[in-house]
Order: sequence, then structure tokens, then C-alpha cells
Amino acid sequence: MPGPPLLDRFPESGREEDAGAAFVLESKGEWWHAGFHLTTAIVGPTILTLPYAFRGLGWGLGFFCLTVMGIVTFYSYYLMSLVLDYCEKEGRRHIRFRELAADILGSGGMFYFVIFIQTAINTGIGIGAILLAGECLQIMYSALSPDGPLKLYEFIAMVTVVMIVLSQFPTFHSLRHINFLSLLLSLGYTLLVVGACIHAGTSKNAPSRDYSLETSEMSRVFSAFTSISIIAAIFGNGILPEIHATLAPPATGKMVKGLFMCYSVICITFYSAAVSGYWVFGNKSNSNILKSLMPDEGPSLAPTWVLGIAVVFVLLQLFAIGLVYSQVAFEIMEQKSADVKQGMFSKRNVILRLILRTLYMIFCGFFAAMLPFFGDINAVVGAIGFIPLDFILPMLLYNMTYKPPRSSLTYWINVSIMVVFTGAGLMGAFSSIRKLVLDANKFKLFSNDVVD
Repeated sequence: MPGPPLLDRFPESGREEDAGAAFVLESKGEWWHAGFHLTTAIVGPTILTLPYAFRGLGWGLGFFCLTVMGIVTFYSYYLMSLVLDYCEKEGRRHIRFRELAADILGSGGMFYFVIFIQTAINTGIGIGAILLAGECLQIMYSALSPDGPLKLYEFIAMVTVVMIVLSQFPTFHSLRHINFLSLLLSLGYTLLVVGACIHAGTSKNAPSRDYSLETSEMSRVFSAFTSISIIAAIFGNGILPEIHATLAPPATGKMVKGLFMCYSVICITFYSAAVSGYWVFGNKSNSNILKSLMPDEGPSLAPTWVLGIAVVFVLLQLFAIGLVYSQVAFEIMEQKSADVKQGMFSKRNVILRLILRTLYMIFCGFFAAMLPFFGDINAVVGAIGFIPLDFILPMLLYNMTYKPPRSSLTYWINVSIMVVFTGAGLMGAFSSIRKLVLDANKFKLFSNDVVD
């Protein structure tokens, strides 16, 4: 049974001057809009990294980890939805992860812990989205002009300019049509990539397949935990309460429907991309399977037009992903700086929004150009960021809210998940940072290549 109502530390009456709530997190959405947002937040081009994650795990452990991570994340988001619904019924509607955690756990320190982790995750994904979009442009450019003079950082600059323009959509809710298109794009490029992998694997130029793991037992262990961290990052979504906030009240039950929509797309895309890519390339899988299909040396392993369309679809979806994960930064920036009384489209607020969001996108674009180390950074972010927010806090918040008896199965499932993923997070962080250090000699600021 749920515990007694708690004192609301963040009452809605205190949001009258909160432009982040009134503007960015405007509550007008339906459940299918939440499904679009969730799908964009989780199902992105990072799924093309799954064959790379499998190469550190092998077939059996790869399938096991992917399935367990899917079940646990769905369960985690489901529990979070129940907590959000319960709080809303008690008159304590929460629209931010940091406020929800601080309210239920009764800790001002938790507020700052969550905001730090969440900001790091969202900014990291924003940087990664710009980096990958720049790489997509570079891939298309290299196919058309192999000896062209343009460098990766120049494509990143182009992407940043587009992101600056798109970032002016004032509210999370205003992205609903973009995110529906994003959902369709994810299905589209997954279908194209799977088809390309099947073509590559059955052609006369099919690469030799080797599914063996590293010879050293210690290296295998570290690689496995790095892969687990990557899978955690791919499933991760540190903005669930903010997506819930976009739902028109009463929001009860709507997020769960959105979750089912999202995980239907996940089942289709994640398994097909992982299996087809690893089947063809085995332990030679690249951190971006498109680069494996379009090797630097030799012909493309699939029809150029198929890969070209897939790259365009990936590029377009990356803009949507960058926008979704920027919303927390936008609401933080505008929470106090914008003036609610003057309206969302007043001259003062429009100019302020233009300046702040432009500066944020320039910041992300600069770091994307300076630090093109996507594979390693993805693993570190997964271990340090997503695991606490997605595999530990939701279970803790549920146990604190609903107070299941210590003898109940639910209580022990939640505690077990927290313990196991705390250990996995620590090991994943250590192994990911270790790989980052080992790859340090490959890193070059403003490099023209993304390091795997």
C-alpha cells in the first residue's frame, strides 16, 4: 500500500513565475505524444552500436544482456510512471526528475545530485547527436567526393547551425510532430540497415566471420562490462518525468500507454540491428555499423543508394534526438530568466530564448568537434549516468512511495536490481574509463575521424 501523503516541497502554486514549467514543459500532450517523445529518447542511431556491444559479449551473453536490460528498463520506467501517477493523485504533480527525487527521498542533496547527473547525460547526448550528425554528413560527402577538402569539424559546424534554428521550438510539446517523424525514421533506417547486412552477409564480398572474444580473461571481463555499459546507455532515458510533464492533466495511466508504444518499436529495431550486424561482422563490428558496411578500403558491402538513404534517415533523426535531450537544459535556463507574465512569444522572451539556446548549441557543437570519441564516451555516460537514474532511483522511489512489505517479492526484486546494477555500474565505469585511457593515444583534438 502507498505510504501517507508527504508535504509537497515543490507545490504547483510556486510555479506561477516558473517559465521552465509554463513554457518548455507546457502540459498539453496525449499519451501517443508521450510515446513519440519516449521513442525518440530511446530508439536512436545508437542502436547501430549494438553489434559493437555484442562483440564484447558474444551471442549468448549478448542476447541475455540485451533482453534483461530491456525487461529491467521497462519495469523501471513502469514503476516511475506509477510513482508519478500516485503523486499527481495526491495533489503533488511533479514535472522534473530532480524535484520528484528530492520530494520523495526528503533530501535537498538528492535534488542537486539528480540535476548534475541529468544535465551531464543530456548534454552528453546533445554533443553525441551533433557529432554523429556531422559524421553522417561526412560519410555522404566522402561518397560523393572522396578527396574533398572538408573536415569533420566543418560538418559539425553545419549541423550546429541547423540545431540552433530548430532549438527555437519553444516547448517540448511542440516537438510532437517532429518526434513522430523520428519514430518512422528509426523504423526506416533499421529496415534498410538490416537489409544491407543481409545483402553483405550473403554476397561474394562477405567478410570472414569470427565471433571469438579476446584471448585474455581480464580483457574479456573488461570488454563485457564496457558492452553492458553501452547497452545501458542505449536503453537509457533520464528525462521520463519531464516527458510525463508534457501530458495534459490528469496524466494518470497515459505514460504507461506511451511506454508500450515505445517498447514495441524497441523490440523491432534493437534485436534486428544487433543480430544482423553482429552476424555479418562478428568481432570486427564497428561502433557505427554503417561504417562497417562502407569500409574505408574496398567497395561498399551493400547498394550505395540503400546506405545513402539510411544515412539521411539517421541524420534527420539525430536532429530530433538533440532537441529532445536539450529540453532539460532549456527549462533550467528559462526557469528564472524568462518572464511568464509577458508571454511565451513576447519580444523579451523570444530574444532571450534565441540567445540562451544559441549559446547552448554552440557549446555542444564545439565539444563535439573537439572530442570526437563517441564509442568510449557513450560507455562512460552509460555507466556513470544512466545506471543510477534508470536502474537504481526508480526502484528506490517506488519502495519509498508504495512501501511494499519487506517480505514481498516486489520489494526484493527492486532491492536486487539496485544492488546488481550498482555493482554493474561501478564495474562498467571502471572498464569504460580504462578503455578511454587505453585509447588515449588515438585521440586527437578536432580529429577528422571518430574514434571507436
